[in-house]
Amino acid sequence: MTRRKSNTGIPGLSFSWKRALGITQAKQKLAREKCIPTSKAGVERKIGSMILKALFGGK
Repeated sequence: MTRRKSNTGIPGLSFSWKRALGITQAKQKLAREKCIPTSKAGVERKIGSMILKALFGGK
């Protein structure tokens, strides 16, 4: 198994420009307020539940 290289050159320390600019926090806040999933799995889960509700009815 190959070892991942840190993007800072220092083992155990990484840097994310999205977190530094606040993009990650803004996405999380929007997702919580509007109930919109931001992950691929979350989107698939939400669409799947909408389809099942349309087919079989439900709350």
